Amino acid sequence: MKFLQQKPPQAAPKQRPTLRPASPAQPLARQLDLFSVEANNAHQPAPSTGPVIASPPASSLPQHQPQEPAPLAAGKRRLHIDAHVLDYALLRSKRRSIGFVINDDGLRVTAPKWVTVVEIESAIREKKRWIFTKLHEYRDRSAHRLQPQMIWRDGGALPYLGANITLRLRATQTAGIAFDAAAATLTVSLPADATEEQLKDRVLGWLQLEAKRVFGERLPVYAEKLGVRYKSYALSSATTQWGSCTADGKIRLNWRLMHFALPIIDYVIAHELSHLREMNHSPRFWATVQSIFPEFETARRTLRDSAQETLPIF
Repeated sequence: MKFLQQKPPQAAPKQRPTLRPASPAQPLARQLDLFSVEANNAHQPAPSTGPVIASPPASSLPQHQPQEPAPLAAGKRRLHIDAHVLDYALLRSKRRSIGFVINDDGLRVTAPKWVTVVEIESAIREKKRWIFTKLHEYRDRSAHRLQPQMIWRDGGALPYLGANITLRLRATQTAGIAFDAAAATLTVSLPADATEEQLKDRVLGWLQLEAKRVFGERLPVYAEKLGVRYKSYALSSATTQWGSCTADGKIRLNWRLMHFALPIIDYVIAHELSHLREMNHSPRFWATVQSIFPEFETARRTLRDSAQETLPIF
């Protein structure tokens, strides 16, 4: 939800999947991320990708002002595609295919050592439309995340399980916090001279405890439906990633999911647990998700759309 962040490539055998279905010959001991750029499009024909830096078409500029590309950053390569200039980083690895990742630095391409630069740039050109689309989506999500949206004061609204609850402040010598579900209010008791940062810390601490409780209740439900066992779960504070699962059964879930309604949380949980059956994003994986969460497409679309809207930035 995009809250979605990229991780640096991991050494084999923990190889992150590209957008292509995993080959049977590939090792399964790898971490799979939910709603990162790679995972978010893994069921689509295009491979996963990283951000790109594209200049506007030359035709859109005044004739007397020829386009001047920015200086090439260290460690980057430059590729001209039609009227665009694309800068990307190239990383060599032991992986068996070319992978693309979008992150804050732009497009990162990971390729086997035996693949030539000509072949790599040919692959980039083949996926140019997908790459530029993902670049603009990533840029828009990043702009939303930079907007300060939560107001920490009495009467402030806090998104909680798909609805807003109201913050109420009470000046006392003893700190405390109480949630009234019927009144949809969260009353925070703090000393009269408490700072905004103290209020924020208190509320976020409560929200993360709620996340631990809710996730702990929902995980066993879907694990039983799927017939799998997870080793452990923990909270994540990622800004571009909703969840992840490792091959040995360690699950991480973003506590910010508590802003969304319970069906959205259930979808993310079902998604991660399904990786204990299918450590990839192949058609069999999505069939596994559907077997325990039939409405996953609707939930997935809702999560994507909601992630584009303004959510509190903590």
